Amino acid sequence: MNKIIFILPLLLLFFTSHIFAQDDHSDAVIIGHVVSKGEHIPFVNIFLEGTKYGTTTDVTGHYMMVDLPVGEYTLVAKMIGYKEDKQQVVLKAGETVEIKFDLEEDVIHMDEVVITGTKTFKRQTESAVIVNVLDAKTIEKVAAQTISESLSFQPGLRMETDCQTCNYTQLRMNGLGGAYSQILINGRSVFSPLTGLYGLEQLPTEMVERIEVVRGGASALYGSSAIGGTVNIITKLPQRNAYEVTTNNTIIGSDALDYNVNATLTALSQKRNAGMVLYAFHRNRDAFDANDDNFSELPSITNNSFGINSFFQLDEDQKIEANFSSTHEYRFGGEMIDGPAYLAQQSEERTHDVIMGGVDYTYTPNMHTSFVLYGASQYTKRKHYTGIAPDGGDDLQDFNNAPPYGNSKNYTYQFGAQLNHAISDFAGAGTNIFTFGAEFVSDDVFDEIEAYDYLIDQTANNFGAFVQSDWSITQKTTLLAGIRADKHNFVDNLILNPRVSLLMKPNLNTQLRLSWSTGFRAPQAFDADMHIAFAGGGIQTIQLADNLEEERSQSLSASLNWDKPNEKHIIGFTIEGFYTQLKDAFILEELATDASGNSILEKRNGGNSNVYGATFEARANFNRTLQLETGITLQKSQYDEAVAWSEELPGTKDYLRTPEAYGYYTVTWTPDKRFSAALSGVYTGSMLVPHYGLAGDAGTIEQDELFESPTFMDMTLKLGYTIELERIDSSIEIFGGLTNLLDDYQTDFDKGKNRDSGYIYGPAKPRSVFFGIKLFN
Repeated sequence: MNKIIFILPLLLLFFTSHIFAQDDHSDAVIIGHVVSKGEHIPFVNIFLEGTKYGTTTDVTGHYMMVDLPVGEYTLVAKMIGYKEDKQQVVLKAGETVEIKFDLEEDVIHMDEVVITGTKTFKRQTESAVIVNVLDAKTIEKVAAQTISESLSFQPGLRMETDCQTCNYTQLRMNGLGGAYSQILINGRSVFSPLTGLYGLEQLPTEMVERIEVVRGGASALYGSSAIGGTVNIITKLPQRNAYEVTTNNTIIGSDALDYNVNATLTALSQKRNAGMVLYAFHRNRDAFDANDDNFSELPSITNNSFGINSFFQLDEDQKIEANFSSTHEYRFGGEMIDGPAYLAQQSEERTHDVIMGGVDYTYTPNMHTSFVLYGASQYTKRKHYTGIAPDGGDDLQDFNNAPPYGNSKNYTYQFGAQLNHAISDFAGAGTNIFTFGAEFVSDDVFDEIEAYDYLIDQTANNFGAFVQSDWSITQKTTLLAGIRADKHNFVDNLILNPRVSLLMKPNLNTQLRLSWSTGFRAPQAFDADMHIAFAGGGIQTIQLADNLEEERSQSLSASLNWDKPNEKHIIGFTIEGFYTQLKDAFILEELATDASGNSILEKRNGGNSNVYGATFEARANFNRTLQLETGITLQKSQYDEAVAWSEELPGTKDYLRTPEAYGYYTVTWTPDKRFSAALSGVYTGSMLVPHYGLAGDAGTIEQDELFESPTFMDMTLKLGYTIELERIDSSIEIFGGLTNLLDDYQTDFDKGKNRDSGYIYGPAKPRSVFFGIKLFN
């Protein structure tokens, strides 16, 4: 079956082989060039707005467009890293017009084109849903090697490490856990519940063009698991022929080495109507022991990944985009020994093989209509070990005879179609873009460890259909309304989730937004539900209650966005308030502890819960030399009824592992083209962390307790110097710096084999030194 799901998306190619006849054109011609600061810019996109006619500048920065339709049009020059420019042009049959562009560098992307908020291409300032963008430049300046290391640099987002032994991570949005965040790859939900455990740390940043973030329930158009928000990882598409090779070496603490090599090659056809980006990633990280007990706090990791992202412009109306990636990762954490995992007193071993792929076919017959047919899939094969050895005697012999090795298989596939149609002068008041779509998503998980009688055999199927109206009533008012219907095989009834958003623009610099939406989560195992932890001298597993029902949500948000640019400076801010109510909220309560010390947590429906708060963002750029960005989230997350997370202690209404304040900042100084300096930081406020104990064991506490963690500030300094190699038309950057500059790292880890592996908080690693070289053109 796993082979079939990768063949099916490719079959889409056979249904798109017909090439539609081209229209007849006049002999109208446009020629010109594009410059910035007096230098010609190659590979700039030039197109007539609202039409299918376009080209790019050549290597000298010049362009030519021929056989264009007559009439009055807007000619657009657009390229990543520069502000878009538009000029009016009148085209006449048999005449040639010369149009020259002088582009300004875009140091803060205030009005980037995004797709995640509405499933259609919209400018940020025109979208009724707030969409934040984390671009490749920002990811580079915060020294992130994997996607998980970069996501904390967005408002309302927090990456959390949840296991001292294996270091699985989860993304928390607006105070909700990782299972409430919908992770997309190029808009497709192939990031399965199992993949969510380690996937964000397995994906290299080299593959990323940008990451679009929609916080809160306004992303309910994506179906189940989008209550907290949606993160759309958009991979690179070729803009020009280019290459980039980067090696980065990190010394963690004082002795562990993290070695990374990234390589990217971009190739375009001579006519620039086809191209691909190829990337490769290798990582080799040593295990790190923070408290000298010979048990690791950071597991060893070996990762080899590669991928391809491509496009094929069949004609002026048709386009195919295809992507493929493969990841092989091995990680081992626990007692640091040489030999098989079962000989360690306590350890986790994981071998992942992950394949992802997808194909999109887009047909745009005219400027008002587009049709998209898509398919995507993911397959994960995992071999794993999770074990804690008995102290000796017959128990140890029995353990060694049948060690707790397990196997996992997971495949996910998605097929769908979407039609967008714009109606001008809708009801006499502006343009309305209608979007109709239907998709089917299937996720199958098989995860077993026979020694523990542990088994998850889960197949989740969901058929969804949606309709949306994106109505620009006036230049200052946009009303977005939509509804999605889902039929999930774990839910008895059809679920309808509406959403409404209103955008008002009092002036050119200000946007006001109001949003209301509903959502749901199906009663199935997600992310952390599939992780086996160590606690109280045994293992800790999660099981689903027999009568578990779906969880429903209602979300409200209101925001004010303001940006003021002038000739040399840009300043801006965003204030957003949010509220989410969960009905029949999923909770985890300790069900029992068996004679071997193994703990069982049960996932149940509790009462209602409420999450509310506010996010503040600020940004500024001074003379394209000094750039600042910051964000802070203040929130409260509580259940209506106390949750008994431990048999030994009374419950609490507060969400666990959820700080009431967290945020980030970045400061970048680029006095010239050669030198750059970036200082960034992630702040995590105090939170309640469960700590399971074992009486009589010196490595942990005597009994369970609810610990209030200290606050943390994880700071990174990165310096870079670029040397131009004109003879080979390339450049080389030498860079280095420090992560966790203040060494603000957890100091009270449990010790030994009976440690509570879930008792981990704060920054992911201690103070570390990194240095590297990047060769690029």
